[in-house]
Amino acid sequence: MPHIAKELSALDVKRLTHPGRGRNVTFPVGGVSGLLLQVTPSGARSWLLRIRVGGHRREIGLGGYPDVTLAQARDRAREAKDKIRNGVDPVEERKAARASLAAARQRGMTFKDAVDKYLAAKLDAFKNPKHRQQWENTLKQYAMPELGPMLVQDIAVQDVLRVLEPIWKSKTETASRLRGRIEAVLSWATVAGHRTGDNPARWAGNLKELLPAASKVAKGDNQPALQIDDAPRWFADLRAREGMGSRALEFLALCASRSQEVRGARWDEIDMDKALWIIPAERMKMDREHRVPLTAEALVLLKALPRFEDNPLVFPAPRGGEMSDMTLSATMKRIHAADVAEGRSGFLDRVSKRPAVPHGLRSTFRDWVAERTHFPGDMAEVALAHRISSAVEASYRRGDMVEKRRKMMAAWADYLTGKNAARANVVRIG
Repeated sequence: MPHIAKELSALDVKRLTHPGRGRNVTFPVGGVSGLLLQVTPSGARSWLLRIRVGGHRREIGLGGYPDVTLAQARDRAREAKDKIRNGVDPVEERKAARASLAAARQRGMTFKDAVDKYLAAKLDAFKNPKHRQQWENTLKQYAMPELGPMLVQDIAVQDVLRVLEPIWKSKTETASRLRGRIEAVLSWATVAGHRTGDNPARWAGNLKELLPAASKVAKGDNQPALQIDDAPRWFADLRAREGMGSRALEFLALCASRSQEVRGARWDEIDMDKALWIIPAERMKMDREHRVPLTAEALVLLKALPRFEDNPLVFPAPRGGEMSDMTLSATMKRIHAADVAEGRSGFLDRVSKRPAVPHGLRSTFRDWVAERTHFPGDMAEVALAHRISSAVEASYRRGDMVEKRRKMMAAWADYLTGKNAARANVVRIG
Protein backbone atom coordinates (compact mmCIF):
# COMPACT_ATOMS: atom_id res chain seq x y z
CA MET A 1 0.00 0.00 0.00
CA PRO A 2 1.24 3.52 -0.75
CA HIS A 3 2.32 5.52 2.25
CA ILE A 4 -0.34 8.02 3.37
CA ALA A 5 1.19 11.21 4.73
CA LYS A 6 0.10 12.52 8.07
CA GLU A 7 -2.31 15.45 7.67
CA LEU A 8 -0.51 18.51 9.04
CA SER A 9 -2.22 21.55 10.54
CA ALA A 10 -1.60 25.16 9.49
CA LEU A 11 0.59 25.60 12.56
CA ASP A 12 2.57 22.47 11.70
CA VAL A 13 3.20 23.81 8.21
CA LYS A 14 4.30 27.16 9.59
CA ARG A 15 6.98 25.39 11.70
CA LEU A 16 8.53 23.51 8.79
CA THR A 17 12.05 24.77 8.04
CA HIS A 18 14.99 23.89 5.80
CA PRO A 19 17.57 21.68 7.56
CA GLY A 20 20.32 24.12 6.63
CA ARG A 21 22.23 22.01 4.11
CA GLY A 22 21.68 20.68 0.61
CA ARG A 23 19.21 21.76 -2.02
CA ASN A 24 15.48 22.36 -1.83
CA VAL A 25 13.59 19.97 0.43
CA THR A 26 9.94 18.93 0.32
CA PHE A 27 7.55 17.97 3.07
CA PRO A 28 4.31 16.01 2.51
CA VAL A 29 1.46 17.82 4.28
CA GLY A 30 -1.32 15.27 3.84
CA GLY A 31 -4.97 15.90 3.13
CA VAL A 32 -4.37 15.36 -0.62
CA SER A 33 -1.94 12.70 -1.79
CA GLY A 34 1.13 14.15 -3.50
CA LEU A 35 0.72 17.64 -1.98
CA LEU A 36 4.11 18.96 -0.81
CA LEU A 37 5.54 22.12 0.74
CA GLN A 38 8.86 22.95 -0.90
CA VAL A 39 11.41 24.93 1.16
CA THR A 40 14.58 26.45 -0.32
CA PRO A 41 17.86 27.00 1.58
CA SER A 42 16.98 30.71 1.73
CA GLY A 43 13.68 29.90 3.47
CA ALA A 44 11.33 30.59 0.54
CA ARG A 45 8.31 28.27 0.46
CA SER A 46 5.95 27.11 -2.26
CA TRP A 47 3.37 24.40 -2.92
CA LEU A 48 3.89 21.44 -5.29
CA LEU A 49 1.61 18.65 -6.42
CA ARG A 50 3.59 15.54 -7.38
CA ILE A 51 1.47 13.34 -9.64
CA ARG A 52 1.56 11.17 -12.77
CA VAL A 53 0.04 12.58 -15.95
CA GLY A 54 -0.15 10.23 -18.95
CA GLY A 55 2.49 7.94 -17.49
CA HIS A 56 4.92 10.76 -16.71
CA ARG A 57 5.62 12.17 -13.28
CA ARG A 58 4.88 15.86 -13.02
CA GLU A 59 5.41 18.46 -10.32
CA ILE A 60 2.75 21.14 -10.66
CA GLY A 61 3.31 24.47 -8.90
CA LEU A 62 0.30 25.64 -6.90
CA GLY A 63 1.60 29.00 -5.64
CA GLY A 64 3.79 30.42 -2.91
CA TYR A 65 3.33 30.14 0.84
CA PRO A 66 1.95 31.97 2.84
CA ASP A 67 0.09 33.84 0.04
CA VAL A 68 -1.55 30.50 -0.75
CA THR A 69 -2.67 28.97 2.54
CA LEU A 70 -2.66 25.29 3.41
CA ALA A 71 -6.43 25.06 2.83
CA GLN A 72 -6.15 26.83 -0.54
CA ALA A 73 -3.28 24.55 -1.59
CA ARG A 74 -5.38 21.46 -0.84
CA ASP A 75 -8.29 22.92 -2.87
CA ARG A 76 -5.98 23.65 -5.82
CA ALA A 77 -4.48 20.15 -5.62
CA ARG A 78 -7.95 18.54 -5.70
CA GLU A 79 -8.94 20.77 -8.67
CA ALA A 80 -5.80 19.76 -10.57
CA LYS A 81 -6.49 16.08 -9.91
CA ASP A 82 -10.06 16.46 -11.16
CA LYS A 83 -8.75 17.94 -14.43
CA ILE A 84 -6.28 15.09 -14.87
CA ARG A 85 -9.05 12.52 -14.33
CA ASN A 86 -11.01 14.32 -17.06
CA GLY A 87 -8.08 14.13 -19.48
CA VAL A 88 -6.80 17.68 -19.06
CA ASP A 89 -3.12 18.35 -18.34
CA PRO A 90 -3.04 21.37 -15.97
CA VAL A 91 0.53 22.25 -16.97
CA GLU A 92 -0.26 22.31 -20.69
CA GLU A 93 -3.50 24.16 -19.99
CA ARG A 94 -1.58 26.85 -18.11
CA LYS A 95 1.01 27.16 -20.90
CA ALA A 96 -1.77 27.57 -23.47
CA ALA A 97 -3.47 30.26 -21.36
CA ARG A 98 -0.22 32.20 -21.00
CA ALA A 99 0.46 31.94 -24.73
CA SER A 100 -3.07 33.13 -25.51
CA LEU A 101 -2.70 36.12 -23.16
CA ALA A 102 0.66 37.06 -24.66
CA ALA A 103 -0.80 36.84 -28.18
CA ALA A 104 -3.77 38.99 -27.17
CA ARG A 105 -1.46 41.61 -25.74
CA GLN A 106 0.58 41.64 -28.93
CA ARG A 107 -2.54 42.04 -31.03
CA GLY A 108 -4.12 44.54 -28.67
CA MET A 109 -3.37 48.20 -28.03
CA THR A 110 -4.00 50.18 -24.88
CA PHE A 111 -6.00 53.39 -24.99
CA LYS A 112 -2.90 55.33 -23.91
CA ASP A 113 -0.91 53.98 -26.85
CA ALA A 114 -3.85 54.66 -29.17
CA VAL A 115 -3.93 58.31 -28.07
CA ASP A 116 -0.19 58.69 -28.77
CA LYS A 117 -0.47 57.09 -32.20
CA TYR A 118 -3.62 59.05 -33.07
CA LEU A 119 -1.97 62.37 -32.20
CA ALA A 120 1.13 61.41 -34.18
CA ALA A 121 -0.99 60.50 -37.20
CA LYS A 122 -3.02 63.71 -36.92
CA LEU A 123 -0.08 66.02 -36.14
CA ASP A 124 -0.59 68.07 -39.32
CA ALA A 125 -4.24 68.65 -38.39
CA PHE A 126 -3.18 70.29 -35.13
CA LYS A 127 -1.82 73.52 -36.57
CA ASN A 128 -2.51 75.24 -33.27
CA PRO A 129 -0.08 73.88 -30.61
CA LYS A 130 -2.51 74.90 -27.87
CA HIS A 131 -5.24 72.81 -29.50
CA ARG A 132 -3.02 69.74 -29.38
CA GLN A 133 -2.08 70.56 -25.78
CA GLN A 134 -5.77 70.85 -24.83
CA TRP A 135 -6.40 67.46 -26.46
CA GLU A 136 -3.59 65.84 -24.51
CA ASN A 137 -4.40 67.55 -21.21
CA THR A 138 -8.11 66.69 -21.15
CA LEU A 139 -7.46 63.07 -22.07
CA LYS A 140 -4.62 62.80 -19.54
CA GLN A 141 -6.59 64.38 -16.71
CA TYR A 142 -9.97 62.74 -17.18
CA ALA A 143 -9.70 59.68 -19.45
CA MET A 144 -6.32 58.12 -18.70
CA PRO A 145 -7.00 57.11 -15.08
CA GLU A 146 -9.90 54.92 -16.24
CA LEU A 147 -9.14 54.05 -19.87
CA GLY A 148 -5.36 54.44 -20.19
CA PRO A 149 -4.29 50.86 -19.35
CA MET A 150 -7.33 49.22 -21.00
CA LEU A 151 -7.10 47.55 -24.39
CA VAL A 152 -9.14 49.58 -26.88
CA GLN A 153 -10.93 46.38 -27.87
CA ASP A 154 -12.19 45.95 -24.30
CA ILE A 155 -13.54 49.50 -23.81
CA ALA A 156 -17.33 49.50 -23.53
CA VAL A 157 -20.04 52.12 -23.04
CA GLN A 158 -19.94 51.73 -19.26
CA ASP A 159 -16.19 52.48 -19.25
CA VAL A 160 -16.75 55.73 -21.16
CA LEU A 161 -19.59 56.62 -18.81
CA ARG A 162 -17.27 56.23 -15.80
CA VAL A 163 -15.11 58.95 -17.34
CA LEU A 164 -17.87 61.35 -18.37
CA GLU A 165 -20.51 61.14 -15.64
CA PRO A 166 -18.46 62.79 -12.82
CA ILE A 167 -17.95 65.97 -14.90
CA TRP A 168 -20.95 65.96 -17.26
CA LYS A 169 -22.93 68.44 -15.18
CA SER A 170 -20.16 70.39 -13.46
CA LYS A 171 -17.88 70.82 -16.51
CA THR A 172 -20.27 70.23 -19.36
CA GLU A 173 -18.31 71.87 -22.18
CA THR A 174 -15.11 70.06 -21.19
CA ALA A 175 -16.97 66.75 -20.85
CA SER A 176 -18.61 67.17 -24.26
CA ARG A 177 -15.27 67.83 -25.94
CA LEU A 178 -13.70 64.95 -24.04
CA ARG A 179 -16.39 62.59 -25.34
CA GLY A 180 -15.67 63.67 -28.90
CA ARG A 181 -11.94 63.14 -28.40
CA ILE A 182 -12.41 59.65 -26.96
CA GLU A 183 -14.69 58.85 -29.91
CA ALA A 184 -12.06 60.07 -32.38
CA VAL A 185 -9.30 57.96 -30.78
CA LEU A 186 -11.47 54.83 -30.73
CA SER A 187 -12.60 55.46 -34.31
CA TRP A 188 -8.93 55.61 -35.37
CA ALA A 189 -8.26 52.39 -33.44
CA THR A 190 -11.11 50.66 -35.28
CA VAL A 191 -9.91 51.71 -38.73
CA ALA A 192 -6.35 50.77 -37.78
CA GLY A 193 -7.53 47.25 -36.91
CA HIS A 194 -7.08 47.35 -33.15
CA ARG A 195 -10.77 47.02 -32.27
CA THR A 196 -14.08 46.01 -33.84
CA GLY A 197 -17.73 46.83 -33.28
CA ASP A 198 -19.60 50.02 -32.44
CA ASN A 199 -17.80 53.02 -30.99
CA PRO A 200 -18.76 53.18 -27.28
CA ALA A 201 -18.13 56.94 -27.17
CA ARG A 202 -20.58 57.66 -30.01
CA TRP A 203 -23.35 60.10 -29.03
CA ALA A 204 -26.31 59.42 -31.35
CA GLY A 205 -28.18 56.26 -30.48
CA ASN A 206 -25.68 55.49 -27.76
CA LEU A 207 -24.56 57.87 -24.99
CA LYS A 208 -27.43 60.15 -25.93
CA GLU A 209 -29.75 57.64 -24.26
CA LEU A 210 -27.74 57.68 -21.02
CA LEU A 211 -26.65 61.31 -20.56
CA PRO A 212 -28.63 64.57 -20.75
CA ALA A 213 -27.90 66.71 -23.80
CA ALA A 214 -24.93 69.01 -23.20
CA SER A 215 -26.95 71.98 -24.45
CA LYS A 216 -29.58 71.35 -21.76
CA VAL A 217 -27.08 70.97 -18.93
CA ALA A 218 -24.84 73.83 -20.03
CA LYS A 219 -27.66 76.34 -19.61
CA GLY A 220 -27.10 76.22 -15.89
CA ASP A 221 -23.31 76.26 -16.29
CA ASN A 222 -22.81 79.63 -18.00
CA GLN A 223 -20.01 81.85 -16.76
CA PRO A 224 -21.40 84.52 -14.37
CA ALA A 225 -21.73 87.76 -16.32
CA LEU A 226 -21.75 91.40 -15.30
CA GLN A 227 -25.22 92.93 -15.58
CA ILE A 228 -25.52 95.59 -18.29
CA ASP A 229 -26.56 98.37 -15.93
CA ASP A 230 -23.67 97.57 -13.57
CA ALA A 231 -21.02 97.71 -16.30
CA PRO A 232 -20.21 101.47 -16.15
CA ARG A 233 -19.86 101.44 -12.34
CA TRP A 234 -17.71 98.30 -12.49
CA PHE A 235 -15.53 99.76 -15.24
CA ALA A 236 -14.97 102.99 -13.28
CA ASP A 237 -13.74 100.97 -10.29
CA LEU A 238 -11.46 98.94 -12.54
CA ARG A 239 -9.85 102.00 -14.14
CA ALA A 240 -9.09 103.43 -10.72
CA ARG A 241 -6.98 100.40 -9.84
CA GLU A 242 -3.28 100.02 -10.55
CA GLY A 243 -1.35 97.00 -11.75
CA MET A 244 -0.80 95.04 -14.95
CA GLY A 245 -3.68 92.70 -14.10
CA SER A 246 -6.11 95.62 -13.97
CA ARG A 247 -4.89 96.97 -17.30
CA ALA A 248 -5.20 93.54 -18.92
CA LEU A 249 -8.76 93.20 -17.61
CA GLU A 250 -9.59 96.72 -18.84
CA PHE A 251 -8.25 95.87 -22.29
CA LEU A 252 -10.23 92.60 -22.25
CA ALA A 253 -13.45 94.46 -21.45
CA LEU A 254 -12.90 97.09 -24.17
CA CYS A 255 -12.16 94.43 -26.81
CA ALA A 256 -14.65 91.79 -25.58
CA SER A 257 -11.83 89.27 -25.98
CA ARG A 258 -11.03 85.98 -24.30
CA SER A 259 -8.64 85.90 -21.39
CA GLN A 260 -6.09 83.75 -23.18
CA GLU A 261 -6.06 86.09 -26.17
CA VAL A 262 -5.32 89.11 -23.97
CA ARG A 263 -2.80 87.38 -21.71
CA GLY A 264 -0.87 86.17 -24.76
CA ALA A 265 -1.10 89.46 -26.69
CA ARG A 266 2.23 90.54 -28.28
CA TRP A 267 3.34 93.98 -29.32
CA ASP A 268 4.03 92.78 -32.88
CA GLU A 269 0.32 91.91 -33.22
CA ILE A 270 -0.72 95.52 -32.63
CA ASP A 271 -0.70 98.23 -35.30
CA MET A 272 -1.03 101.55 -33.47
CA ASP A 273 -1.28 103.57 -36.69
CA LYS A 274 -4.21 101.52 -38.00
CA ALA A 275 -5.67 101.02 -34.51
CA LEU A 276 -5.83 97.30 -35.14
CA TRP A 277 -4.95 94.20 -33.13
CA ILE A 278 -4.40 91.16 -35.37
CA ILE A 279 -4.45 87.91 -33.41
CA PRO A 280 -2.85 85.06 -35.42
CA ALA A 281 -4.80 81.86 -36.05
CA GLU A 282 -2.58 79.73 -33.80
CA ARG A 283 -3.69 81.77 -30.78
CA MET A 284 -7.39 81.67 -31.58
CA LYS A 285 -9.87 79.10 -30.34
CA MET A 286 -11.31 78.67 -33.84
CA ASP A 287 -7.87 78.49 -35.53
CA ARG A 288 -8.58 81.55 -37.68
CA GLU A 289 -6.94 84.97 -37.67
CA HIS A 290 -9.03 87.54 -35.82
CA ARG A 291 -8.82 91.33 -36.29
CA VAL A 292 -9.88 93.55 -33.41
CA PRO A 293 -10.50 97.26 -34.07
CA LEU A 294 -8.97 99.26 -31.22
CA THR A 295 -10.96 102.12 -29.70
CA ALA A 296 -9.44 105.40 -28.62
CA GLU A 297 -9.62 104.22 -25.01
CA ALA A 298 -7.76 100.99 -25.86
CA LEU A 299 -5.02 102.95 -27.68
CA VAL A 300 -4.56 105.32 -24.73
CA LEU A 301 -4.25 102.30 -22.44
CA LEU A 302 -1.63 100.63 -24.68
CA LYS A 303 0.46 103.79 -25.10
CA ALA A 304 0.66 104.19 -21.33
CA LEU A 305 1.98 100.65 -20.79
CA PRO A 306 5.70 100.06 -20.20
CA ARG A 307 7.58 98.00 -22.76
CA PHE A 308 10.18 95.58 -21.48
CA GLU A 309 13.33 94.75 -23.40
CA ASP A 310 13.40 91.18 -24.76
CA ASN A 311 9.77 90.63 -23.72
CA PRO A 312 7.21 90.68 -26.55
CA LEU A 313 4.17 90.38 -24.27
CA VAL A 314 1.85 93.36 -23.87
CA PHE A 315 0.71 92.25 -20.40
CA PRO A 316 3.58 90.23 -18.91
CA ALA A 317 3.56 88.68 -15.47
CA PRO A 318 5.92 90.19 -12.84
CA ARG A 319 8.56 87.55 -13.63
CA GLY A 320 8.28 88.09 -17.36
CA GLY A 321 6.19 85.12 -18.48
CA GLU A 322 2.55 85.04 -19.52
CA MET A 323 0.14 86.36 -16.94
CA SER A 324 -1.98 83.78 -15.12
CA ASP A 325 -5.72 83.62 -15.72
CA MET A 326 -6.08 83.79 -11.94
CA THR A 327 -4.65 87.32 -11.99
CA LEU A 328 -7.68 88.57 -13.93
CA SER A 329 -10.09 86.54 -11.81
CA ALA A 330 -8.54 87.89 -8.60
CA THR A 331 -8.95 91.46 -9.84
CA MET A 332 -12.65 90.91 -10.46
CA LYS A 333 -13.07 89.33 -7.02
CA ARG A 334 -11.46 92.36 -5.37
CA ILE A 335 -13.74 94.75 -7.25
CA HIS A 336 -16.79 92.76 -6.17
CA ALA A 337 -15.62 92.58 -2.55
CA ALA A 338 -14.93 96.33 -2.43
CA ASP A 339 -18.42 97.10 -3.77
CA VAL A 340 -20.00 94.85 -1.13
CA ALA A 341 -17.87 96.47 1.58
CA GLU A 342 -19.34 99.84 0.61
CA GLY A 343 -22.84 98.54 1.29
CA ARG A 344 -23.85 97.74 -2.28
CA SER A 345 -24.81 94.41 -3.82
CA GLY A 346 -21.52 93.82 -5.62
CA PHE A 347 -21.39 92.65 -9.22
CA LEU A 348 -23.55 89.56 -9.56
CA ASP A 349 -24.90 87.56 -12.48
CA ARG A 350 -28.58 88.35 -12.97
CA VAL A 351 -29.67 84.70 -13.11
CA SER A 352 -27.25 82.69 -10.97
CA LYS A 353 -26.51 85.51 -8.47
CA ARG A 354 -22.84 84.46 -8.55
CA PRO A 355 -20.06 87.09 -8.75
CA ALA A 356 -19.16 87.98 -12.34
CA VAL A 357 -15.97 86.53 -13.84
CA PRO A 358 -13.72 87.77 -16.70
CA HIS A 359 -15.18 85.45 -19.35
CA GLY A 360 -18.68 86.66 -18.45
CA LEU A 361 -17.77 90.13 -19.77
CA ARG A 362 -18.18 88.76 -23.29
CA SER A 363 -21.78 87.82 -22.45
CA THR A 364 -22.32 91.33 -21.06
CA PHE A 365 -21.11 92.79 -24.35
CA ARG A 366 -23.35 90.45 -26.35
CA ASP A 367 -26.39 91.30 -24.21
CA TRP A 368 -25.64 95.01 -24.57
CA VAL A 369 -25.58 94.71 -28.37
CA ALA A 370 -28.88 92.80 -28.39
CA GLU A 371 -30.77 94.85 -25.81
CA ARG A 372 -29.39 98.38 -26.07
CA THR A 373 -28.30 98.86 -29.69
CA HIS A 374 -29.34 98.41 -33.30
CA PHE A 375 -26.07 96.76 -34.31
CA PRO A 376 -26.65 93.40 -36.10
CA GLY A 377 -26.30 90.35 -33.91
CA ASP A 378 -24.14 88.64 -36.52
CA MET A 379 -21.66 91.51 -36.30
CA ALA A 380 -21.40 90.98 -32.55
CA GLU A 381 -20.74 87.28 -33.16
CA VAL A 382 -17.89 88.21 -35.50
CA ALA A 383 -16.50 90.57 -32.85
CA LEU A 384 -16.57 87.69 -30.33
CA ALA A 385 -14.82 85.40 -32.84
CA HIS A 386 -17.63 82.86 -32.56
CA ARG A 387 -18.26 80.22 -35.19
CA ILE A 388 -21.45 81.39 -36.87
CA SER A 389 -23.90 79.89 -39.33
CA SER A 390 -22.55 78.69 -42.65
CA ALA A 391 -24.60 81.22 -44.66
CA VAL A 392 -23.35 84.18 -42.66
CA GLU A 393 -19.82 82.81 -42.61
CA ALA A 394 -19.86 82.54 -46.39
CA SER A 395 -21.03 86.15 -46.66
CA TYR A 396 -18.17 87.47 -44.54
CA ARG A 397 -15.44 85.12 -45.74
CA ARG A 398 -13.66 87.87 -47.69
CA GLY A 399 -14.18 90.55 -45.04
CA ASP A 400 -14.83 90.71 -41.34
CA MET A 401 -16.68 94.04 -41.20
CA VAL A 402 -13.79 95.48 -39.25
CA GLU A 403 -14.68 99.12 -39.92
CA LYS A 404 -18.35 98.58 -39.07
CA ARG A 405 -17.25 96.78 -35.94
CA ARG A 406 -15.02 99.73 -35.11
CA LYS A 407 -18.14 101.87 -34.66
CA MET A 408 -19.75 99.18 -32.52
CA MET A 409 -16.69 98.84 -30.27
CA ALA A 410 -16.44 102.64 -29.93
CA ALA A 411 -20.06 102.72 -28.80
CA TRP A 412 -19.32 99.94 -26.30
CA ALA A 413 -16.35 101.93 -24.94
CA ASP A 414 -18.59 104.97 -24.62
CA TYR A 415 -21.08 102.92 -22.63
CA LEU A 416 -18.42 101.48 -20.34
CA THR A 417 -16.84 104.86 -19.67
CA GLY A 418 -20.23 106.50 -19.14
CA LYS A 419 -19.80 109.21 -21.77
CA ASN A 420 -22.86 111.42 -22.11
CA ALA A 421 -22.60 111.82 -25.84
CA ALA A 422 -23.69 108.38 -27.04
CA ARG A 423 -23.09 107.28 -30.57
CA ALA A 424 -25.95 108.02 -32.93
CA ASN A 425 -26.60 104.35 -33.71
CA VAL A 426 -26.94 103.33 -30.07
CA VAL A 427 -30.56 103.38 -28.94
CA ARG A 428 -31.66 102.42 -25.43
CA ILE A 429 -34.67 100.12 -25.55
CA GLY A 430 -37.31 100.49 -22.86
